[in-house]
Amino acid sequence: MNILDILKKYSDEDHRLSQKDIADILKSKYEMVADRRAIKRNIMNLIDFGYDIEYSEKVRNIVDKNGNEEETILLSDFYLNSGFTDVELRLLIDGVLSSKNMPHTHQKKLIEKIENLSNKYFKSKVQYIGSISDNSIQNKELFYIIEILDEAISKNKKVSFYYNDYGMDKKLNPKKNNDGIEKEYIVNPYQMAVANGRYYLICNYDKYDNMSNYRVDKISNIKILKEKRKSIKKVKDYKDGLNMQKHMAEHIYMFAGESIRVEMQAKKYIVSELIDWFGKNIEFRNETEDEIVAVVNINKNAMRRWALQYALHVRITQPQELVDILKKDIQDAYNNYYFDF
Repeated sequence: MNILDILKKYSDEDHRLSQKDIADILKSKYEMVADRRAIKRNIMNLIDFGYDIEYSEKVRNIVDKNGNEEETILLSDFYLNSGFTDVELRLLIDGVLSSKNMPHTHQKKLIEKIENLSNKYFKSKVQYIGSISDNSIQNKELFYIIEILDEAISKNKKVSFYYNDYGMDKKLNPKKNNDGIEKEYIVNPYQMAVANGRYYLICNYDKYDNMSNYRVDKISNIKILKEKRKSIKKVKDYKDGLNMQKHMAEHIYMFAGESIRVEMQAKKYIVSELIDWFGKNIEFRNETEDEIVAVVNINKNAMRRWALQYALHVRITQPQELVDILKKDIQDAYNNYYFDF
């Protein structure tokens, strides 16, 4: 097991160890003395147990004690395939760093665990990764909440929870009913998804026939209920189940509500951004030298926000109801910045 630990910490494809190297580390770091034959035998046992250890073979002529020369195969250049490349581990760490869900302390612990999946050479590289900022949501129950939601979804159970918002005290506070009592939410959970760096719970209320999306980091006091959840096939537009790719493309900001068909006149230079936002199901037509018509199915509230964000580059043309809403939004924004000197 110490040899396995040495291979994990000190070897990779670019840093291979000889039997002598392993013997030296065993002696200096683990206070164990072993000859080369014992090291070779133990490494072969590890390979038999299923560990992916690579090595090279070299044929050498050795003279035995009787003075006879014979060929023997020497094994060297040992290293352990960890299962992850440095690039893959870097992507995992970047994913943790970009997450807006996890508190600072959880991010740090998780990154340390990812670092331990590789060797000391990888750890020396990740010191150059940007430091963790402490501006994430401070919900210390986050991992527990995800675990409970996973269990409820797998067991087809309803859940109850409080839903929180930030107050002027910069702390999460549960939403309250009109009578001032903390409001309990009871929902049918179907899936969790990541959007804009945050986890969302996709769920349904019994009395409604549409989907709702709740930020997981704003949930507290979660409980699994004994009652079975409603079948997703009873939710409007989900008779064939939840198509995550379609759902995420239509709910870019994770607003609840129905999706509508939207047409827009867009500048051609933002075609890449349109595909980034809406996926490859977006429809293009009526191309001119500078513009194109784009058609998407999208949540109305999400489209309203997106259209304001890209107001200098696109113009919504259909449906008329959304056009009228956006005209009023733009006028209200103008009035907000208009000063009569």
